[in-house]
Amino acid sequence: MASDFSRCLSLLRQERGVSQRAAAKDLGISQALLSHYENGVREPGLAFVVKACNYYHVSADFLLGRTLSRDGTTIVSADELYDYSAEKDNVLHGSIMATLNKKLLVNSVGVLFDLLGKTGSKQAISAAADYLGTAVYTMFRHLFRANGTQNEDFFSVPARHFVVGVPRADMICAEADYVDALATHAKEKGTFPPMNNDALTESYPGLYQSLLQIIHTTGARINRRVEARRNDR
Repeated sequence: MASDFSRCLSLLRQERGVSQRAAAKDLGISQALLSHYENGVREPGLAFVVKACNYYHVSADFLLGRTLSRDGTTIVSADELYDYSAEKDNVLHGSIMATLNKKLLVNSVGVLFDLLGKTGSKQAISAAADYLGTAVYTMFRHLFRANGTQNEDFFSVPARHFVVGVPRADMICAEADYVDALATHAKEKGTFPPMNNDALTESYPGLYQSLLQIIHTTGARINRRVEARRNDR
């Protein structure tokens, strides 16, 4: 929590475009003390947290890293999440290819989580979300840092840990948790929703075609890479 607070405090100041000296003056403390707060050397008292929240116009929960919403609200139900797929003509600006691939993935993930929901395994659902969340995180962070000029303090995972593959390790752990959760479900309940072609076509008209496309293109790509490695030997 302390690291979330210090990182958020520093980023809010940079976002506001004020120097550490100016911010310290506005907050009624010394620059040295503010530097300690922003670097996690010292933890502030409640009075400073309140001042900082008022100064940066954010909630205490946001400043302390307990929510991603600046006003402190948290997501309490799935209905509160913005669903971009429900927007009319939801084409990503500048690229039909981006839109098509996005829809393939969104539809396929929708089928996956609906099937997982039918198993009732909260552990499997959580592990699948962790795995896919880290995959999205990794792709976004590579994009974020591609031009070499972005401030990576935006991320809590240090750049040195990111580049050596810590997120990939996290995905492996999430996948292991997923497999374990499914094995536990099979042992304790033994029931899974039908997943043959006819059942999936009936249950997910339209969506299932996206999943089939993902399965086909991914399988073909993997096989091509395996064959290319054989030919290089």
